[in-house]
Amino acid sequence: MQRYCFALDLVDDPALIAEYDEWHTRVWPEVLASLQDAGINRMEIYRAANRLFLIVEAGETYSPVLKAAKDAANPHVQAWEEMMWKYQKALPGAEPGQKWMRMEKVFEL
Repeated sequence: MQRYCFALDLVDDPALIAEYDEWHTRVWPEVLASLQDAGINRMEIYRAANRLFLIVEAGETYSPVLKAAKDAANPHVQAWEEMMWKYQKALPGAEPGQKWMRMEKVFEL
């Protein structure tokens, strides 16, 4: 099992944060299918104020590069991602257009 952790900020607006949370109680089925089809077994998003943490657990065949290529060709995923930009704000140091930044593990017990 592979584990990936990412961070992203939300626009610091309580109404937009509430909308973002609401959207994640009804993620489009096509978006969920794209995650499962890519080999993602478990995904969780946690929020502290406007900071998000994403934890992805995937099988050994999962490839972030292949997932990104499939997402680019999937109109449902593209529409979802475009809609999410209303709420999301890139972290300092992110590449242009980059949303989630992969985090580096610095400790494990």
